[in-house]
Amino acid sequence: MTIMTGEEGPEAWEDRKAGVLVTVRGLNVSYPVFGAPPARAIRDLDLSIRPGEILGLVGESGSGKTTLARAIMGLLARPGRIDGGDILFRGRNLREVGEEAMRAMRGKEIAMVIPNPRSELDPLVPVGLQIAAVARAHLGVGRAAAAKIALDMLVAVQIPDPRRRFAAYPHELSGGMAQRVVLAIALVCSPKFIISDDATSGLDVTVQAQILDLLRGLVREHQTSMLFITRDIGIAAHFCDRVAVIYSGEVVEVASTLRFFDNPMHPYSVMLLAAFAHNQSLREAWHKPLASAAPSLGEACVYAPRCVKMADRCNKIVPKLREVEPDHFVRCHFPVERPS
Repeated sequence: MTIMTGEEGPEAWEDRKAGVLVTVRGLNVSYPVFGAPPARAIRDLDLSIRPGEILGLVGESGSGKTTLARAIMGLLARPGRIDGGDILFRGRNLREVGEEAMRAMRGKEIAMVIPNPRSELDPLVPVGLQIAAVARAHLGVGRAAAAKIALDMLVAVQIPDPRRRFAAYPHELSGGMAQRVVLAIALVCSPKFIISDDATSGLDVTVQAQILDLLRGLVREHQTSMLFITRDIGIAAHFCDRVAVIYSGEVVEVASTLRFFDNPMHPYSVMLLAAFAHNQSLREAWHKPLASAAPSLGEACVYAPRCVKMADRCNKIVPKLREVEPDHFVRCHFPVERPS
């Protein structure tokens, strides 16, 4: 593979890759602020997801993970707006399709699962009928066929006593079973792309592990691609094929899971991993920012004020996401190098 150097951008390596299902290229999202410049939630963000791949998006709270998910789904909360960039799904730019076309795609080709399953479920409708309604809307089947599909999905997501649970209301289900129902709704039409937005964060560890194993199996069975958003880098290590790290609305590192955890190269990635370490000196070494004023947006690396490797170049030139090793992309002027 040709190694990218200098300022060559992600457009070049995207064009070299075959079979990419989802491409986010140069995405910018902002929110207006009264009497001040707009707050930029997503900055020049680049990301790609391959067919059948689980890509973990890891970052702290407020880094832009949910904003990215909603931008892809066309469900960005007002008054947020997309200022630039492209969102390509199977070669189609989702920014150019109308709202009616996006409604037809949601649930059928693209689905999203959020952390609180009860907020997605109608409390007045039995869960089986809610699954069946999605099948009828997107698959064009009758009531009887939709009910059978819904029951089959309850079996697929391993709901105990699925026939009885078909007629249950959301409040009659445990948190784990409610999450399984939401997964059934997301997968009933065999979508090609699923976004999981911290969907297992509210579950206890045992149920969380069960849901993750189930989700991985269903994704593999249906050859579905997934953007798996999480704040838990440990889950990403065991569940995802590749890992993307996001900081202040920018993807700062992308690599295969094995390569990322073996050799993290962005200073922020190292700091995240140090936060999980038991070595106090390691944590202190990567948490200590150099004393400096915050750089002006658009004129510097957004991580510079917190970075232990900050240099003059960091406050003058915005780093590009570039391939520093095969399939390992880093947005940094001075990537971390392991001693030989």
